[in-house]
Amino acid sequence: MPELPEVETVRQGLERHVVGRTIVEAAVLHPRAVRRHVAGAEDFAAALRGRTITAARRRGKYLWLPLAEDALLAHLGMSGQFLLSDPGAPVSPHVRATFTFADSGPDLRFSDQRTFGHLVLATGGAELPSMIAHIAPDPMEPAFDLGAFIGRLRGRRTGIKRALLDQSLVSGIGNIYADEALWRARLHWARNTQAITRPEAIRVVDAVRSVLGDALEVGGTSFDSMYVNVNGESGYFGRSLAVYGRAGQPCLRCGTPIRRDPFMNRSAYSCPRCQPRPRSRIRPP
Repeated sequence: MPELPEVETVRQGLERHVVGRTIVEAAVLHPRAVRRHVAGAEDFAAALRGRTITAARRRGKYLWLPLAEDALLAHLGMSGQFLLSDPGAPVSPHVRATFTFADSGPDLRFSDQRTFGHLVLATGGAELPSMIAHIAPDPMEPAFDLGAFIGRLRGRRTGIKRALLDQSLVSGIGNIYADEALWRARLHWARNTQAITRPEAIRVVDAVRSVLGDALEVGGTSFDSMYVNVNGESGYFGRSLAVYGRAGQPCLRCGTPIRRDPFMNRSAYSCPRCQPRPRSRIRPP
């Protein structure tokens, strides 16, 4: 699933290519794409006609395009993509919605092979759509409060990686970047949050910001064609991964083989030497 750097890369592309443009026609090609727009596909399309996109914003893994006081809110899911395209180009079978603009320039197509993503018109959501107001700010936002985050983190009874994936605590961090940040911070993914000191918590936040910033500079991480930016280009941070997906390969810092452990129906990668396992893994009650 796209994480913060991938979604921010898409947001930046939308900011460059669609902000200031007026939607002359919207079409929903698959109803599942707008399943959370309770009034249905026809209402969704009609509500967007004639609306001008005034900005491109993001919180965590959500994107929204303000339309005066309202917003077009999107979640990319596992395979969602916003792609610019020549209006006359054939429409891919995975395109779920299209947006044509009054300036006759490139149209915008929402493609989603697995149909886990969604679009919705968020009434009154230009500043922050109410349906995502419960999602915490991400570490790159000015709204992120380091002191409040540390207090809430150390008040949890869980492992540090599980906490980093909790979007109500901090948003935008997924499986890949949690592993990478914890490797940079030299903390094991199962370390109990109640045992983490304030300096260690600050080190984790610094590592998260560092890895997200590095990934953003190269367009995020692409393992396949499921994630591309609005121009169809892949991200290249996969070439810089230190632990994720590198089980059995030498740690880039000490040479110890990277370990892979099962974690929440996924995997957790760590260096046994740089990130020593805690004596006991603390599980939530």
